Amino acid sequence: MKPKYLILTLLGFSFINAINSQTTSKTRNISADFNEVKGPLNTMFKECIGAGRANEGLRADWQQQLAYVKKACDFKYIRMHGLLTDDMGVYKEDRNGDPEYNYQYIDVLYDYLLSIEMKPFVELGFMPSALASDSKTIFWWRGNVTPPKDYNKWADLIRNLTQHFTDRYGAKEVKTWYFEVWNEPNLSPGFWSGTQEEYFKLYKYSVNAIKSVNKDYRVGGPATAGAAWVPEMIEFCSKNSLLLDFISTHTYGVNQGYLDEYGNSGTVLNKDPMAVSGDILNSRKQISNSSMPNLELHYTEWSSSYTPSDPIHDSYHQAAYILQKIKQVGNAANSMSYWVFTDIFEEAGPRFTPFHGGFGLLNTQGINKPAFYSYKFMNELGGTELIDTDSTSWVCKDAKGNVQILLWDFTNTLPKDSINNQAYYIKDLPAKSKGIIRINLSGIPQGKYQLGIYKVGYKSNDAYATYLAMGRPNQLTKQQVEQIKKQNDGSPTTTETITVKSNEPFVKELELRENDVFFLNLIKQ
Repeated sequence: MKPKYLILTLLGFSFINAINSQTTSKTRNISADFNEVKGPLNTMFKECIGAGRANEGLRADWQQQLAYVKKACDFKYIRMHGLLTDDMGVYKEDRNGDPEYNYQYIDVLYDYLLSIEMKPFVELGFMPSALASDSKTIFWWRGNVTPPKDYNKWADLIRNLTQHFTDRYGAKEVKTWYFEVWNEPNLSPGFWSGTQEEYFKLYKYSVNAIKSVNKDYRVGGPATAGAAWVPEMIEFCSKNSLLLDFISTHTYGVNQGYLDEYGNSGTVLNKDPMAVSGDILNSRKQISNSSMPNLELHYTEWSSSYTPSDPIHDSYHQAAYILQKIKQVGNAANSMSYWVFTDIFEEAGPRFTPFHGGFGLLNTQGINKPAFYSYKFMNELGGTELIDTDSTSWVCKDAKGNVQILLWDFTNTLPKDSINNQAYYIKDLPAKSKGIIRINLSGIPQGKYQLGIYKVGYKSNDAYATYLAMGRPNQLTKQQVEQIKKQNDGSPTTTETITVKSNEPFVKELELRENDVFFLNLIKQ
């Protein structure tokens, strides 16, 4: 073939490919009508947020970050480990073996929480060493995980603590709290060196102690890993005539194990599209089929991965993952407490790098991760949800007539069984195209609107990508922190003034990539 014919043939081939690419490009449609209302938006996603341990809550930077997250995301409750651990100075015994109680550190922490209009989701644990039956501990900060040496002394402590809360904050306030007995007792000997029977005994003494102060205080459990013990917990309480106000349990979206504070085992993001959400739906079914079908269900820990050394937590993929799971759950849970709000989190000791796969919405320096924006965007949705048949979006409006659209793509791009999270999500991971998203909103009142479009995705509010481009320094200078924050500060990608005419829909098309998140805010002028 002569060169000129070869060139023409190649040009023709390219032209045909371009046509085929255009005609096969996917278009996803989101359609809603301003006047077709589904109902009040379910805001269970912001009922509760997690934190590492109580003693960390005495730190100035922890408190500053919590106030920042509260303002942006409006979480109502916060749950943490270690309220009764030795570093909170709660319990000791004198030379005669008589208990001495001290709540000064707890008061500082809880006073602060209430000052920023947050409430404690009180996790009762771990065991004060002076009350412990053995020396078995977990984590760098040595939380004792053994049963009490004397269950009556444990009950006296819980009763005294509950009375202290009542005296300090008033019964009306404490009635709005939740009391959860222990943490993940099914992970033995990790979080509980005793048996299931011994955990149920601990619950019995705890619930009776709390209810002796006020029968209306809310108590529950079993706070298990992997959605375990739900039917057993209900059956035990039912058979023993024990009060149970709610079920709490946990779930994470990786395939193996439930405890790995150092991230040594290697985690793999579960390919099951109903990972996490499937557990929650099943827990609701277990409750509905039980003798206590109306119990509240609180998932007091959840995330993509159970280890604070998993780089998916820092990745832009995490933002879409969060939205996907919360939307799938619907109204099955009363709360889903994301684990956790900050990387100021020391289960494995102080961390040595600014991005280490920590659980937080913010890193140690207070840099917004992509996950932070998922909660910020959800909090900015109006209180009325519109009917929307698209399964990965919300369309809402508020009382002022403003409209919000939150949409995303979640694609699990982890190569199956060939690489783990720790090796994959530390890489530069460009996102592939998912085609066009077309938004069509009818019935919007005519007039001028300010349209702001916000985005999270690959190199968009993607702090880890900025950090990666810096060469992943082990320590960040003040200037580097400011640079990362500035480049990932959540500013709109575009703003414009639009005019909606009578009987004309609002139409917008966007290019969508894997794991993109878009938030559109239409503010009436």
